[in-house]
Amino acid sequence: MRQAKHYRHELKYAIPYADYRAMRERLRKVMAVDPHASADGFYRIRSIYFDNSDDKALREKVDGVARREKFRIRYYNDDLSFITLEKKMKIDRLCLKHDAVITEEACRRILSRDIAWMKDSPKELVRELYAKMNYQQLRPRVLVSYIREPYVYPPGNVRVAFDSAIRTSLFHQEFLTRQVSDISATDTPQDMVLEVKYDAFLPEIIQDLIQVPGLRQQAFSKYGACRRFG
Repeated sequence: MRQAKHYRHELKYAIPYADYRAMRERLRKVMAVDPHASADGFYRIRSIYFDNSDDKALREKVDGVARREKFRIRYYNDDLSFITLEKKMKIDRLCLKHDAVITEEACRRILSRDIAWMKDSPKELVRELYAKMNYQQLRPRVLVSYIREPYVYPPGNVRVAFDSAIRTSLFHQEFLTRQVSDISATDTPQDMVLEVKYDAFLPEIIQDLIQVPGLRQQAFSKYGACRRFG
């Protein structure tokens, strides 16, 4: 049975590099570096997103469907010893993520569409993906890679992350290699994506620290940006 989780608020902003530098200096005086980050405060995320031939996940995002979900497989810092299958659900600005750790072998089998074994998996999320790979015809579609610089603040369970170097390629087996042939997914590669997540409230001190002139919330989707190429 899945562990009970709750929806969190999620805000995203596209910010210029100069604003990122100034905001980061302010945040470092109040927030702690996420303990999952490496010694330099960063980590690399690589994900394969699933969609079907009708681009269900992409169209729901573009059309602004209030309730939607995406499946992805993800690993960090090129470490194939820890791979997760994830389902991210959104209701407007609220998000919820379910995940399940899978082995490298299981990952390779899913990506090669050797999926019969999934229906008997002890992990509910694996069984759900199996069902949707059948009746929704979900398939691995695109590789999304980026560098994340995350900070945390316990009151409100706040996490602020700066995402940069967003890169992509259409799906292929390079997903599980360290040498990936990809291209920038943004028009201005130096620009950053600011992501703010919190539970019931965003503390006023964090609200003040992330404010810059002209900052406006945007419905930015890394998956959507990377699907521009196919």
